[in-house]
Parts: sequence; C-alpha cells; structure tokens
Amino acid sequence: MLVELVVENYAVMEHLRVRFQGGLNLLTGETGSGKSLIVDALGLLLGGRASAEMVRTGAERARVTGIFEAPASKGFLALVEQAGLEVEGGELLIEREILANGKSRGFIGNRPVTLALLKDLGAHLADIHGQHDQQRLFLGDAQLEMLDAFADNGEALARAAGLYGRWSECARRLEDLERTERERLRLADLWSFQRREIEAAGLKSGEEKALESDRVLLKNVTHLQESAGAAYATLYDAPESALAQLGLAMRRLEETCRIDPALQEWLESLKPARIALEEASHALRDYVSRLEADPARLEQVESRLAQIEKLKRKYGRGVEEMLGYLEEVRANLDAAETADQRRAELQQERERLAQEFRTVAEELTQRRKDATRKLAKRVEGELSALAMEGTAFQVEIRPAEWNERGADEVAFLVSANVGEEPRPLEKVASGGEISRIALALKTCVAAAARGGRGRASGEMRTLVFDEVDAGIGGRAAEMVGRRLKGLAASAQVLCVTHLPQMASFADHHFVVEKKETNGRTTAGVREVSGDERVREIGRMLSGERLTPEALRHAEQLIRMSGGGGD
Repeated sequence: MLVELVVENYAVMEHLRVRFQGGLNLLTGETGSGKSLIVDALGLLLGGRASAEMVRTGAERARVTGIFEAPASKGFLALVEQAGLEVEGGELLIEREILANGKSRGFIGNRPVTLALLKDLGAHLADIHGQHDQQRLFLGDAQLEMLDAFADNGEALARAAGLYGRWSECARRLEDLERTERERLRLADLWSFQRREIEAAGLKSGEEKALESDRVLLKNVTHLQESAGAAYATLYDAPESALAQLGLAMRRLEETCRIDPALQEWLESLKPARIALEEASHALRDYVSRLEADPARLEQVESRLAQIEKLKRKYGRGVEEMLGYLEEVRANLDAAETADQRRAELQQERERLAQEFRTVAEELTQRRKDATRKLAKRVEGELSALAMEGTAFQVEIRPAEWNERGADEVAFLVSANVGEEPRPLEKVASGGEISRIALALKTCVAAAARGGRGRASGEMRTLVFDEVDAGIGGRAAEMVGRRLKGLAASAQVLCVTHLPQMASFADHHFVVEKKETNGRTTAGVREVSGDERVREIGRMLSGERLTPEALRHAEQLIRMSGGGGD
C-alpha cells in the first residue's frame, strides 16, 4: 500500500506531500489542475520513463518520494534479498530524481538502484491503469495471471512450477553430461596413455626429495671422506686428539681432588663430555667406513631424477602433484565408463518428471478453459454496467512452450461494436475503455477471491485508475464508483475522476488545486471531508457557480453512496 507521496519541483508541483490510506482514495479538481500528474509521479517510482520536461522551470532537479508498505510475497522478498536491500519497519522508501538535462536516478532506502529493479519491484507494489499506463494489461503474462487468479489455480501453479524447475534441471544436467561425454570420448585415449605412463613410472610420495639428497652425497663422497676423517682424527685418533687431551685433564684433576676434594664437582662435570666425545668419534668412524664412491648408483639416481623431471614437464611441478593428476585421470576414465549408466538414469528421471508436468499442465489448461467462459460472461456483464454495452469479451487459450506456469498462453480479445471480430485489447480499446476493462477484470477477480474459493494467486497491489470515467456519466458513473468501492474492500484504490457520482463513493477524498503565488503557478493537494467535501462535489455538479441545489444534491449523493471521509 502507498502510505505517502512527496513531489518536489515536478511540473507545476513545487512541494506536495500526500498521505494516502487504505480503501478508495479519490482525487478530484478542475480540468488542468494536475490530478493526473500525481499518477504520473507515482509511475516514476515504479520505473516509468523520465524526461527533462518534468522538471519545474528554474529548478535543477525534480524529486518524487514514496513510502510503501512492503508486501510479504515470496517474489517481492526474493527481489529485495537479491538486490541486497533491507525493509525497515515493514516499509520501503523509494525515490526518483530527474535532473534538468533529462537524466534520472533511482534510490531505495537512500541506496542507488537501477531502473530495471524499480520496474521489477513496482510490479509487486502498484498496478496503474490510465491513458499512458495500460501496457501491463496488454501483456500475455499479466492476462494469464488474471485468469489464473480468477480460476484459483494457485495450488496447481505451485506444483507446475516445482515440476518444471526439476525437469529443467534434469534436462540441463543431461545436456551437460552429453556435452562433457563427447569431450571425454575425445580425451579417453590421451587419458589412458597418461595413466599408463605415470603408473609405469611407479612414483612414490617424497621420492624426489630423497633422490636429490642421495645425489648430493654421491657427488661429494671424496670431500665428505676427507672432512669426516679429519674430524674423527681431531676428536679421537690423533695423538693430540680432543679425547686424549680431555683424558689428560681429567687425570690431573683426579690428582688435585685427592688434596682438595672441593674440585670433585668439576671433575664429575667432565665425564659426560668424555662420553659425548667417544660417541661422536664412533659415529664418525662408522660414517667414514660407509662412504665410498659408487658411480653406478650415482648414474641410477641421475637417471631416475631425469625421468621424474620429464614427467614434471607434462603432469605437474612435483611428484605429489603428478600423483594428484593421476587420480584425476583415473576419475575421468571411470566417469567415461559409467556415463551410459548415468545418462540412462537421467533420461528416465526426465521422462518421469515430464509426464508428471504434462499431467499438471493439462489440469491447468482444463481449469483455464472452464474459467474462461465464466470470466468472459462476468466481464461482459461488468462492462455493460460501465457504459460499454454490447462489448464482447473473449479469452483465447493457445498452446505454448513449457514454462513454470504450464503450457498455455492467453490473449484477451475485445469487440467494442456488435458484429466486429474480437481483436487484442491494444488494437481496439481507447485509454478510457482500457481503464474500464481493467476495472471490470479486477472486480471479477476480486469477487472470485472473496467468493470462498481461496485467495487469488496474484497478490493484490495498490490499484490506480486514471480516466476510468472517460466518456461516461449518470448511471454508468455510479456503477463504476460502486465497483471501485468493491475493489477497495480488499485493496488500496487510487482514482482520478471528474464525475461527482464516482467522487461520492470515496473513503478519502483529495482535491487538487492550482494557485498563483509571486507570479508562479503551483498545484497543491488537500484532503477534504464534511462540508468541504460537500462543496467540492457540489462544484463538480454545478460548475463555477455553486448553488444550494447543487449542495443538496451533493449531500444526497454522499448519503446514497455510503461514501466515507467525514
């Protein structure tokens, strides 16, 4: 629901703020006062086209701001979540700014958004029907949505959407499998060769590092023998070795300790050092004894490393990476071998889902055909009451490609004159007629939803009607007002009207007026009630000169219509 609309520097509106309510909101005013500009401003918030002519003369920019109660529908919430937006306190703040050069920007909650997002969200917030805003009613998807709402097809549509999604996913997976299988078949011989080559090499984790260590040792045997031998001699074998010198020092300390036992502690501390020297010396002796030049082993190591290096150029930067690639190749070959089985399983699943979807789609088609005759009859009855007597209305259902709504496409056909062949709405109806057709359709759908057959599948948005009273008057105007009043029982309705018969049904009555201040024309809006409302409807009845008879007639209209707003 639209809670508040603020318009700044838009055409003749310098600064305007209107708070709307639920129920039937009627806007009246003299011709040219700017009533339709309010509808146009609302259209901008819903993604309508902007132009430089909209900016008030002398202003740098125009701005339109709207506060909406956010719908709780899954579609709306999914759009909000996908866009990364937040709905605070159940309300959504939307702004549209038009610069003097014609460029425009959209904002939601002070965050810039695209025009496409405004249009997508707008479809959940409001439905505008006026001279320039009937395009949605021309869309086959919108017409199908109305027919489904009238037929109470919500449950069947949910089943169709679920099955279609699973069927589409299954078909996609099967297509991916067939595409990748063709690629696998082309690569199977290469994978087989690669697997044989890597497996034949007998690679082991950590092998390359160990081989490189062996190569370093084998290349430096002579140097290692000399260095390790010299260290052994220094520690143990030479007459002046560290071990011999330490033994001499310990014997001298033993002699000293016989005289001064206080040095016994230091003598004891040297014993571990002697043991360490002996162990290190023995280890060096064993190490030197094992060292010997082995050209054959060195050649073997070099050959193995060369083999690994060759494989690395093909399959990875090291043994571990090549072993990982080997597992990948094996998995690819296994997948190629089991592709036929998986393809058969997917084909079977796709056929099962297709049959289930076909059953639901046929059910939807039949329900739509059954509803078509009822909807056409009721719409024709509504149109007759709306001064469109003799108008023929038909709903044509044609087969369509499978989609989440089934396998049908819908077209609303109208013949405004007896004997004329029904044709699509956009080719035969004027702006005022389209608004009345939209009103008739909305009335029938809303009546079906209230008739105990469940809530309509399409969420009820704010409904806006401009020029719905074009070319009618008297009894027909009263019938239009009654239908708007009926719609307003389950939705917020905004309507621009010139007719007092319709204005008398308002729950909330707003008057749009122009006034001149400091040589500039400015439009304003105010809500009227009580005597003010009587005078406004009286003006609509009598014109410039407000007569007592007009006031009495206005009071009578309000009383007979049961219009609120007092």
